[in-house]
Amino acid sequence: MPPPPSVSTEWSGIAAPDMGELGALKASLGNSKLYNADMAPVGASERSWNTWNITALWISMSAVLTTYTLASGLMMAGMLWWQALLTVTLGNVLVLIPMLLNAYVGVRYGIPFPVFVRASFGTNGAKVAAMARGLVACGWFGIQTWLGGLALSALMGHFWSYWPKVQGHAFIAFGLFWLLQMLIVLRGMRAIKRFETVAAPLLIILLLLLFFWAIRTGQGFFEVLHHSNILVQPSAHRFWDIFWPGLAANVGYWATLSLNIPDFTRYAKSQKAQIIGQSIGLPLGMMGTSFIGIFVTAAAIGVFHQVLWNPITLIPHITQNGALLLLAMGAILLAQTSINMGANVVSPANDFSNLAPQRISFRTGGIITGVVGILMCPWLLMENASAYIFTWLAGYGSLLGAIAGVMIADYWIWRKRDINLGDLYRENGIYPRWNTRAFVAIALAVLPILPGFYAAAHSAGGIVDHPGFFDRLYTYGWFWTFMVAGTSYLLLQWIFKSNSVNSQEDQYSEIHHRVSHE
Repeated sequence: MPPPPSVSTEWSGIAAPDMGELGALKASLGNSKLYNADMAPVGASERSWNTWNITALWISMSAVLTTYTLASGLMMAGMLWWQALLTVTLGNVLVLIPMLLNAYVGVRYGIPFPVFVRASFGTNGAKVAAMARGLVACGWFGIQTWLGGLALSALMGHFWSYWPKVQGHAFIAFGLFWLLQMLIVLRGMRAIKRFETVAAPLLIILLLLLFFWAIRTGQGFFEVLHHSNILVQPSAHRFWDIFWPGLAANVGYWATLSLNIPDFTRYAKSQKAQIIGQSIGLPLGMMGTSFIGIFVTAAAIGVFHQVLWNPITLIPHITQNGALLLLAMGAILLAQTSINMGANVVSPANDFSNLAPQRISFRTGGIITGVVGILMCPWLLMENASAYIFTWLAGYGSLLGAIAGVMIADYWIWRKRDINLGDLYRENGIYPRWNTRAFVAIALAVLPILPGFYAAAHSAGGIVDHPGFFDRLYTYGWFWTFMVAGTSYLLLQWIFKSNSVNSQEDQYSEIHHRVSHE
């Protein structure tokens, strides 16, 4: 006899209620200000994401321009190609740890990130934590849309010679690409899933074609790697001076998704699907795309005698064939759309919806994301590759590392994987409106690195020439904030632990449906 829907099995890992039981829970929450249909728990029978869907999600989000050029900032700072690639790979292996831990909650309870974070920050405090992540996603949405707009502008310039003379042509293309993505957002989450699944194999084909072109024109694999030394800029900095902030920045690259990954895994069929899918798709997708970026750029030096990191400028050098250009630039547009839908729309759409669930739907939140992404002026964030890595990535990664530390410490250690599912949606349940200890823990972690962030933001390339104590502390960014925030939170919870709160939880567990670890 199969176990009831609310009981976890070894590989499914699903403990959320299903069918009639889930329907009863939703009905009881219908009038709550913290509930809407888009943020409701997803039952086992409603889930359709398998291992391939999750692997495809990561491949499609990795095979994009920002990943392709990720190693460029490290090499411009003085790293060799293999050092830059090692830094990128190690950073993504490390960020996989909090990614899997938070993804577990999405599979187990079927809830999105803004609901999950209510357990650790409080039902109102979660709005602050969710918006801290959501606003970063808006910035990323703007960056990826700007890069996609540049690809569209280059494509239009090839087929219409007058286009480059049109005043503000890059911004017009940016606007058109923005509108295209908003149309996809209006179709909802199912459309995004289908888009990601189709995009992944097409993006792999484009990267492989560029790789084989590089081998063919660069006179062999090792000869191309030899040319890569030309990409390394002279630097007065030692390797270790660059490595630690570079590693923290690469962890920060996906620090956003390490928080809101439950937004996706709530649709996963099992824990096995999310663990295997992410463990394959994330590190391999990032390492492979970054390596091809290095390799193809190095080959282009030998052919065109100039550094062409951006494939938008490289591809027109490779071919002037209209059909090939259309296919290549179309694939780049597909890549930028893919990462925006997966990484930069789903989370902030849910985060904005969390501000007023009864008034803001997922689709409305997605439109707000698009508007805020424009207001953040992404063209300014992408002016300098090194500054992009050492200030934008490392800076926001430090803040999100603190939030991740609190979330993981709260769920895995303090609560021992036990959440009252119904009360996450109730204003007067067992979870407070504000958990001040979570915010104190974040302040203790983030405040010491602010001087280093300020100095990096005002230094050429984002690297301080004569670093002091706080500058060196900032180089550890995400690692520092994750550990300090998580540890501080547990200490504060232990010091101020209240027996009355524990007894209140026991009372509610008798009244409300509790989903607990079996």
